[in-house]
Amino acid sequence: MPALTNPMIVQSDRTVLLEVQNPLYEAARDTLAVFAELEKSPEYMHTYRISPLSLWNAASAGLSAPDVLAGLTRYSKFPLPEAIQTEIRQLMSRYGLVKLEQQDGHLFLTSSDRTILLEITHHKDVIPLLGTLKGPDRSEILAEARGHLKEVLMKLGYPVEDLAGYNEGTPLPFSWRSMTLGGEPFALRDYQVDAVESFHLHGSLQGGSGVLVLPCGSGKTLIGIGVMEKLQVETLILTTNVTSARQWLRELEDRTDLTSEQLSEYSGERKGIAPVTVATYQILTYRDSSTNTYPHFELFNQKNWGLIIYDEVHLLPAPVFRATAELQAKRRLGLTATLVREDGKEDEVFTLIGPKKKDIPWKVLEAQGWIASAQCTEWRIPMSKSRRIDYALAEEREKFRLAAENPRKTNKVAALLDRHPTDHILIIGQYVQQLEFLAKELRAPLITGKTPQKERERLYQKFREGEIHVLIVSKVGNFAVDLPDANVAIQVSGSFGSRQEEAQRLGRILRPKKGDPRAYFYSLVSGDTKEQEFGMKRQLFLTEQGYSYQIAIEEDPDD
Repeated sequence: MPALTNPMIVQSDRTVLLEVQNPLYEAARDTLAVFAELEKSPEYMHTYRISPLSLWNAASAGLSAPDVLAGLTRYSKFPLPEAIQTEIRQLMSRYGLVKLEQQDGHLFLTSSDRTILLEITHHKDVIPLLGTLKGPDRSEILAEARGHLKEVLMKLGYPVEDLAGYNEGTPLPFSWRSMTLGGEPFALRDYQVDAVESFHLHGSLQGGSGVLVLPCGSGKTLIGIGVMEKLQVETLILTTNVTSARQWLRELEDRTDLTSEQLSEYSGERKGIAPVTVATYQILTYRDSSTNTYPHFELFNQKNWGLIIYDEVHLLPAPVFRATAELQAKRRLGLTATLVREDGKEDEVFTLIGPKKKDIPWKVLEAQGWIASAQCTEWRIPMSKSRRIDYALAEEREKFRLAAENPRKTNKVAALLDRHPTDHILIIGQYVQQLEFLAKELRAPLITGKTPQKERERLYQKFREGEIHVLIVSKVGNFAVDLPDANVAIQVSGSFGSRQEEAQRLGRILRPKKGDPRAYFYSLVSGDTKEQEFGMKRQLFLTEQGYSYQIAIEEDPDD
């Protein structure tokens, strides 16, 4: 029964207002996070939106419309509007209303609702994808059109449940090691085993494609290897950069009995192909200007892959999306800490990689001790009077950069280093010129996109071994850098309002450490500027996960 003491107001436009200063806030937030998206997070009232995609992801994970409505009713101050109840039921009923199935060697679009099937198959964008076989409740689809059909129907509001199965791929028997090469005992954690099974689903047609969403530092690489071990097939792994590719290869050698001859890197530096090949997005999206083609796309056909793993799937480049549309007969696993895409293409991830199969909240693993607890602080730094004048006269885009590169941030970085004299500190930023200045002032090493791979690995290793305690990195440090001892991050600038970047940067310091279990994340923004506004947007995903930012204001020496 709704009660005025509840924290939630559900509105008929599918927005939900959530009162932060309420004893039931955390429980209501965790309920909403399963089927709604956080849009705004000011101090006292957060705004969520229930979207078709968020409901379809919930439906694919086994949630029903009654489950969603029960969650809303449990925490709502007022009775749910009839309109929202009707819309949630209708939207969630659409998932699985149309299916792709294999019958007698042919691919069919099927539906229990013949009227809807008739409407779909007479749509101008669907007609070119049809085969010749028809029936009252099925219509043949060209095998090569499997991905494109799913894209079209997603746009029409009919998410397809793909039950057409997969090519098995070439077998690749291998096993886990019970002890790593370093002599440490090893076994997957319970939540990692659960994530593997959520994707595999006992080998059923409902399994085999989808996305697993887990916090940074939770072992997504090991979960990916767990899926490989479950399937025992040759695998192509796509990841963000060479550093990440080599981390995958190290983990595979360390944790499994796969030999070095069975593992290979395919990148700008090396072009090996083996039963397990780890490639970078950069090499795949290299375009030959003379032919306007992507010559390395041939990698998808070089072997009979039984599984393709998309690491950091929220960063999947558009050309790889297009290639993936042709790969629907292969099992596809996406791994990410956040499905947020700043280009709004979450629906393409859902369609071409698969629906969200598992989403483990960050705070759940923090409570279990698998990731570190984090204290997040936003420091608002004043600009000098002369820079204020430059800021006032600048164009809109230049305003952000002027604020981001505020020279007064340097003093605050130095003060934070003094506060953490024995910690392992990452200083992360967007603008190379700003980072070069900091590196000179602080006498700290710097890694940017121009740093040779060997030098990057040397500096990362010295940081891991404790030879250096402060490392400055550009956006190349946002993803897939294994620095387990890092426990302090200082963000001096970022990519406008990028929510996924904020999450990934916090994730660099979430590996649990011996001694002090806490991690410290500092975000430096120029006060009363565009950067401060973008900072609020950047924090949305982490706020949704239960993190709160302390706001600290640096005194202005000009006052």
